[in-house]
Amino acid sequence: MTPSSSNSALRELISFQIGEQEFCVDIMSVREIRGWTPATPLPRTPVFVRGVINLRGAVLPIVDLGSRLGLQMTEPTERHVIIVTRIEEQLVGLLVDAVCDIITVRDDQIQSTPDVASDLVQQFVKGILSMDGRMISLIYLERVLPDREAEAA
Repeated sequence: MTPSSSNSALRELISFQIGEQEFCVDIMSVREIRGWTPATPLPRTPVFVRGVINLRGAVLPIVDLGSRLGLQMTEPTERHVIIVTRIEEQLVGLLVDAVCDIITVRDDQIQSTPDVASDLVQQFVKGILSMDGRMISLIYLERVLPDREAEAA
């Protein structure tokens, strides 16, 4: 092992696609991946909240991650998937186009988000990975749900 690789921890990420872009989250926050299930809409929720589904007796909110990230709204089909994640103490389903891969990276392979990116990008994107000719954005999962204090204001 080289000295530079011993200074950087390994982490596993799960990558997924939204439109033509690829994103990833830490695999430790992913509980399961399931096929698209139509969600029951809830009144007065943000546009990116598709509604809720029944997950083995628990109510699971579904967030259209593309819409939440400022991309276009997803029109889900049976080919779309829901990534069930734990965000802080809550289970949340993330609607994405497809799961791509499980990747193992060193922390030093994750580059910071460029300063020229918009505030919205920097709000949601923790860093960028350049792998095999692909650019993969690492998402801040904890920022996917709206801040409850800001919503109440």
